Amino acid sequence: MLFAFWLVFSGHFDVFHVSLGLICSVTVATLSYDLVLSDTLSSRTAMIAWRFVQYTPWLLYEVVVANFHVLALVLQPGRIRPQVVRFKTALTSDLAKVTLANSITLTPGTITMDVDGDEFYVHAVSDEAAQSVKLDDMERRVAYVFFEPRDAGRPVGKP
Repeated sequence: MLFAFWLVFSGHFDVFHVSLGLICSVTVATLSYDLVLSDTLSSRTAMIAWRFVQYTPWLLYEVVVANFHVLALVLQPGRIRPQVVRFKTALTSDLAKVTLANSITLTPGTITMDVDGDEFYVHAVSDEAAQSVKLDDMERRVAYVFFEPRDAGRPVGKP
């Protein structure tokens, strides 16, 4: 797959460029295989991929809703109340935690500042944005995607 991208984006089909693309693609695939696919491809991996595809439209909807919220904050700046929300997660795998952290950051009005073990530190621009982080709906959905425990963590307050 990397080699196909190399061919498409390089636009050079002489022996030097094609062989360089092949060498680079094989090297990158060999060195990063265990990072992306630590287990052999299985039906579980396929299910995670399918569940992630199902998760994506919901996340896009949440991004759109949060964009309108941030627009409202721009028009009414008195509602801006920056705060840091700290919560513990029940997610165990690093990939699930990274997905949650990136999903929070993709949503306007919130930024994942740090993940320390099972604790997340999230900056929220308003009370509503902080409340959406505390509701843990996103965490439950990410847990579903990665076959994680369904008992999502609860917020433990602001530092």
